[in-house]
Amino acid sequence: MPLSKAYAAHDAVQPLSPITISRREVRPHDVSIEIQYCGVCHTDLHYVRNEWHNSLYPLVPGHEIVGQVNKVGKHVTKFQAGNRVAVGCMVDSCQHCEACVKGLEQYCLNGPTWTYNENDEIGQPTFGGYSNMIVVNENFVIKIPETLDLKAVAPLLCAGITTYSPLRHWKIDKDQQVGIIGLGGLGHMGVKSAKAMGEIVTVFTTSYWKVEDALRLGADEVVLSTNKEAIKQHTRRLDFILDTIPVSHDINPYVELLKRDGTLIILGAIEPLEPGLDGNSMAFQRRSVAGSLIGSIQETQEMIDFCARRNIVADVEVIPIQKINAAYERMLKRDVK
Repeated sequence: MPLSKAYAAHDAVQPLSPITISRREVRPHDVSIEIQYCGVCHTDLHYVRNEWHNSLYPLVPGHEIVGQVNKVGKHVTKFQAGNRVAVGCMVDSCQHCEACVKGLEQYCLNGPTWTYNENDEIGQPTFGGYSNMIVVNENFVIKIPETLDLKAVAPLLCAGITTYSPLRHWKIDKDQQVGIIGLGGLGHMGVKSAKAMGEIVTVFTTSYWKVEDALRLGADEVVLSTNKEAIKQHTRRLDFILDTIPVSHDINPYVELLKRDGTLIILGAIEPLEPGLDGNSMAFQRRSVAGSLIGSIQETQEMIDFCARRNIVADVEVIPIQKINAAYERMLKRDVK
């Protein structure tokens, strides 16, 4: 089995450190990829520190993977050596349940195989993109157009598709009022995608120093969410809200910002929200609160092609893998643009 250099967590408290892992041999429908860049996602931190209580160690994070094909299986038809490609949050699914048949692999009724912290169909652990190579079934590999900056594509595989998918699914029209809560990885891609679709974007952030960033990214207005009076001024103004906050929080003040029939989408916090949803606020304006999980493979390819047409990529800071532990600490301190 091919060996790969990687960085792994061995428990919830120790820093990530170098490790050598095994990848499976290239099977007839597999693609072997030399990883050139991998995004750092807040989900990586959740898993490394076992905050969701299901981490499998040793754990190699990373599900925003871009690189170049170096080998393909004998039955692969979609790719060839030298192609620029990407791998996102999934590397497999059952392919036969109702969700998979409809091209919604992320909602596979038998559970998708995640890019890391999983066991694949042959019982081998999946390891993520904090490594120098990966082997993936061709149906879970995305083509990257030559016009896009490869390193800036990586976060599109999670942050990009996670915000693009609900905007498309709920058919948000041009000139509708869209709110983005949080301006991290998800939030900044939400701003770019919504503006590219022609929507009017208001960003809500707790960080005063992100106001300038939000405007630079294209936001029409920025509200400091620590200012309760400023938030109230937006009551019943928004058609749609993308909530990207990655931890439990009170969504009721934001629900009040929705117009009648408006919808708030939970994207960041996959845990119980506090202190509970106000049914009165929901019922009397026929508002909705919903969730959305990344996007399908087909939708991810659509998103990448959309970004290529509109020249959209993530704002990135490139670091060597040896600085990953410092990057985690910076992420916790919100010291990342």
